Amino acid sequence: ATFAAFVIAPSAANADITSALGITCTTQGAGPNLGQRWCGSGDYKQSPLDVRSTVQSFDGVPIDVNVAFPSTGGDGPYPLVMMFHGYGGGKANFNDMQRWLDKGYAVFAQTNRGFHESCGTPLAKAADPDCVTKGFVRLDDTRYEVRDAQLFAGMLVNEGLAQPTKIAATGGSYGGGMSMALAALKDRTMLPDGSLVPWTSPAPNNTPMSLAVAIPSIPWTDLAYSLAPNGSNYDYIRDAAYTGRFGVMKQSFVNGLYLAGITSGEGYYTAPGVEPSADLTGWKAFMDLGEPYDGSAGATQLLDEIQTNHSSYYIDHSQAPAPLMISSGFTDDLFPANEATRYYNRTRAQYPNTPLSLFFGDFGHQRAANKTDVRAALNAQENAWVEHYLSGTGSQPASNVTSYTQTCPDTEETPSGGPQTAGDWASSSPGEVRIKDNGGPQTVEPNGGTPAVAAAFNPAPSGKSCTAAAGAEEPGTANYTLAPAPAGGYTMLGSPTVIAKITQAGDNSQIAARLVDVSADGSAKTLVARALWRPANSGFQVFQLNPNGWKVEEGHTLRLELLPADASAAQAAPLSNYGRPSNGQQPATIEKLELRIPVIESPGSVNGLVKAPAKKVLPNQPGVKLANGYGAIGSVTLAQYKAQISKVAVSGPKKVKKGKKATYKIRVSNSGREAAKNVRVKIAGRGIRSNKFVGSIAAGSTRTVKVKLRPKKKGKIKTTFKVTSGNAGNKTVKKTIRVK
Repeated sequence: ATFAAFVIAPSAANADITSALGITCTTQGAGPNLGQRWCGSGDYKQSPLDVRSTVQSFDGVPIDVNVAFPSTGGDGPYPLVMMFHGYGGGKANFNDMQRWLDKGYAVFAQTNRGFHESCGTPLAKAADPDCVTKGFVRLDDTRYEVRDAQLFAGMLVNEGLAQPTKIAATGGSYGGGMSMALAALKDRTMLPDGSLVPWTSPAPNNTPMSLAVAIPSIPWTDLAYSLAPNGSNYDYIRDAAYTGRFGVMKQSFVNGLYLAGITSGEGYYTAPGVEPSADLTGWKAFMDLGEPYDGSAGATQLLDEIQTNHSSYYIDHSQAPAPLMISSGFTDDLFPANEATRYYNRTRAQYPNTPLSLFFGDFGHQRAANKTDVRAALNAQENAWVEHYLSGTGSQPASNVTSYTQTCPDTEETPSGGPQTAGDWASSSPGEVRIKDNGGPQTVEPNGGTPAVAAAFNPAPSGKSCTAAAGAEEPGTANYTLAPAPAGGYTMLGSPTVIAKITQAGDNSQIAARLVDVSADGSAKTLVARALWRPANSGFQVFQLNPNGWKVEEGHTLRLELLPADASAAQAAPLSNYGRPSNGQQPATIEKLELRIPVIESPGSVNGLVKAPAKKVLPNQPGVKLANGYGAIGSVTLAQYKAQISKVAVSGPKKVKKGKKATYKIRVSNSGREAAKNVRVKIAGRGIRSNKFVGSIAAGSTRTVKVKLRPKKKGKIKTTFKVTSGNAGNKTVKKTIRVK
């Protein structure tokens, strides 16, 4: 997205910068840009003539660039802002650069490889043979597109026009991916063989360089996950790498982007199978075929390549990234807000003192409304970060989390909700509203769902965040509805969590989840959050829906809908389905489901509806740990959740005579969804020992056992009552007994 710039008429400056990167510069005359030096061809696409201003990159590929210098500050060197475009777009023109030129910064923009005049058009290919052999779209490859930008910044440093450690990176979507990669690298460059070397300007100067700050907007951090999620991204774990089965293709987005890159982007893609590291056509064809994916050479190659060379999350993180302010859209179904929380959680765990902030709201890709109030607030926060780290202006921006909630209708006349500001992501939602389903099993049928509803909620190419659909439950789906919101309502903020026992045959199937807001009269529903989940196996499982901020008004209800696919048509419909329907979809039986809704209200509020957050359920992933900020809430494994020793109460005399028996009652509560097995009470203290076998405690039940203790020594005895279970965790209660 391109954000509005406020043009200020500056004073004139020296005109001695006559070229940059070998491109002729023109000093601007009378008008709002008086004294600025513009170097380049302006717009990246000027119809009907192709106009370019190219510079050869490290491998000879000509990259179309624009560079501009402010009217103040003489002839440099200047702090430098690098601007990056969205997929299929091109370099920023000089008018778009005014936001940063007016603040006294030099600005650089490039058209990434394979688009428009960077080898995308026939004329560009004819002008340089390197275009044909090396100038194709590489999908923001850290070794190529990102290195291109680093090289050109270094050339500006060698020319005395840019400062080597006062560099910012900004851009949205594809440009957000570029900015994230530059922040993760910080002062390093990735070579074509994947090795990392110090980022320096070109020889012979070899000046050390480093990124000072990045403000990526609506970026991906794991491109493979954002295009084919499998449900392994949780907003409360420390490391949310793509783990488990190959995911579900976001069909309308993948096909829409692919086609837009060729058409409006004039993109140059390699033929299938020619270049394994940039095989966009081959990768899309592989995903189009559908399941089975798991274990195939195509799935392994695609995931390994995209993670290794096209995703900032997998860039070596043995050092802290540059200061980062990441902004993501709650209603962005392409690169959801959990693309940001993934990178945020791991970085805060590794480098808690690294400046890192999050900004959320209803903006970004489809279905976002992109209201002016949120964009203005985002611009102001981005400005503060860039000005502090490039110019030292103002105090250091806070490393906090700012959230604006979605509001309907999605018009400018309806202001966004908020902002809510918290010290970290975990404390953004201090309360929780939840339900536990104790009814019978529900079945998600292979052909379940209502096509018209899926079509209404399909984000690409033109979905809207507040689109309403018929409010009825859809046939062949599983549904779980919370009680109507009481007076005043409540506000969800974060990722809804689903824990359930799922039984589903085969290896190809999926489950699509939607959280909808149902009107008070039940006639209409609005999409609040969604997810595509690839069940790992049959049994208890946990997954999350994408985050959002949403006010549930009085009388409205939230309903979780589980479907066989978030789709309105068959697999072959390239733009009709948010999620591609699975080949050979099997029915799924859903039992003992629990839904947890994070809210901004405090525990005990809203007539007691809001509870303290329950312990986070950790997925079955190797080495999984809670993210920073969740320590006070705590966690349980899936096995412990199924049968959870939640409370132990001990009653009995406080004073006992030496050698006399005293009876103690130990009440053990199991709040889990299955029986706690092999429960045992072990009692220990000075002169006291006991080991009592309890057996099994049914789900939701409490057992009381009596134990007779005969202390052998006088004095105060600190006694430990430890309850252990083979599958439900442990609990300990300590009491002091006075022995006379």
